[in-house]
Amino acid sequence: MTTDTLKQSAAAERKKIRKERFAQLRKNKAFIVGAVILTFWVLCALVGKFLVRINPDELGFLNGVETDLAPNATNWFGTDSNGRDVFSRVIVGSRPIIVMATLATVLGTVLGASIGLVSGYLKGWFDVIVMRILDAISAMPVLVLALLALSAVGGSSSVVTICIIGFVFTPIIARTVRAAVLNEAELDYVAAAKLRTERMPHILFKEILPNVLPPIIVEFTVRLGYAVFAIATLSFLGVGVELGSPNWGSQVADHYNLIFSGLWWSTIFPAGAIATLAIGINLIADGVTEAFEL
Repeated sequence: MTTDTLKQSAAAERKKIRKERFAQLRKNKAFIVGAVILTFWVLCALVGKFLVRINPDELGFLNGVETDLAPNATNWFGTDSNGRDVFSRVIVGSRPIIVMATLATVLGTVLGASIGLVSGYLKGWFDVIVMRILDAISAMPVLVLALLALSAVGGSSSVVTICIIGFVFTPIIARTVRAAVLNEAELDYVAAAKLRTERMPHILFKEILPNVLPPIIVEFTVRLGYAVFAIATLSFLGVGVELGSPNWGSQVADHYNLIFSGLWWSTIFPAGAIATLAIGINLIADGVTEAFEL
């Protein structure tokens, strides 16, 4: 059997497996519910500002709008202590957290997968050194590291927040990918690629990577949920996002003390948004894990 025939056979087998996994995902109720929730918030992030009737940054008390107004026919989620419409701020506030969480997770996944591929393939002293460095990075809590970095640059940089979270996710993803690559590197198709004198980048990204995509996809979905909580926590603490951004964490921080006065809506609705987004992502992660049998 020729090399080209082997390649075609392997590609056809991978295509068949992908179809089976997607078919299983379409039947997975947890995945479907999670996908609906995530799609809703992604749409809000993309076109939310065109859907709201009231400017989320408009200080209502300057225009005669009552502050701390309970949910009603005009202000569906009520108004906050500045007379701003809570519904508009929840819808528009989805954009910062989704964009930042996605970018941070993509960064961590790309870096982690690349390091894991190289480390698992080369093994030896290179693998040992890289793993020890990653262990040292993993020992640093993400929030502590983020707070230290943000305090050094002024405390309100979304770019720094994205980089820090992606940096902290890198070791976790790298170890997962490395474990998968260690198994794949011993298989016949990798030996055949070496006999063809293929270069290492080709072997890693054309031969091995397609076969270790399942754990990478699962790690991406899981880390995305963690990123949402990390960014929401940082914004609750008043760092990590630009000042004045209508993000959910800041909304909760600004009004959580009013719950004891019976003014719950300014806090509960953005907190509920964080919870539903995280639940949706976790449901997707559970569905993907089940489909990929990991």
